[in-house]
Parts: sequence; C-alpha cells; structure tokens
Amino acid sequence: DKIIIPASNVKFSEHMYPVLRVKCNTATCHNSRDRAGNLSLDSYSDVVSDPLIVFPGLPQNSKLVWAIEGRVISPMPPIGYPPLTKNQIDGIKNWIKEGAKNN
Repeated sequence: DKIIIPASNVKFSEHMYPVLRVKCNTATCHNSRDRAGNLSLDSYSDVVSDPLIVFPGLPQNSKLVWAIEGRVISPMPPIGYPPLTKNQIDGIKNWIKEGAKNN
C-alpha cells in the first residue's frame, strides 16, 4: 500500500507487479504453483496470457478489473484479505487502458 500509482505512464515492473505480488500472489492464491482458479499472476506473461483476464486497452472488458471492483460472484481479494486501495484499482485500470505494456 506504500506504492503510489500515477494516473498515467503506469509501469508493470514498478507499479503493477508489486501490487499483484502482495495482493494476489500470496500462498494458495494466484501464483505459478497454486494457480487458484487456474490463474497465475506471477509474471507479466502470466498476467496477459488470457485476453479475457486482461484485455489491453479495454479495462472495462477485463475480468481482472471486474474482480477487483467486486462486480463478479467471487470478488478479489476474497473476504478476509486486505482489499485493494482505490489508487491500486485505478492504477490497474490505467495500466490496462494504456495497453497493459511490459514496461
């Protein structure tokens, strides 16, 4: 929660990966070993491997955004885990809007 994601020029390595590592890749969740829901968010290639999860340029079509905004049956992170901050949610949406680049 200490990383502040800018409103533009969002970088995967500097902004997205640290958030995903802390909020999504924890034990038994979306890491390359446990693959909860058959999804790993451990690397850039994992994150963008399915255009249904991250649709570059269109955050409104990305299931990752639906999950972190709580618009699906199983919102993420699940109840009992610290939710993403507004800045983190907006940052993920902006990163996707900017093309979900590996930068």
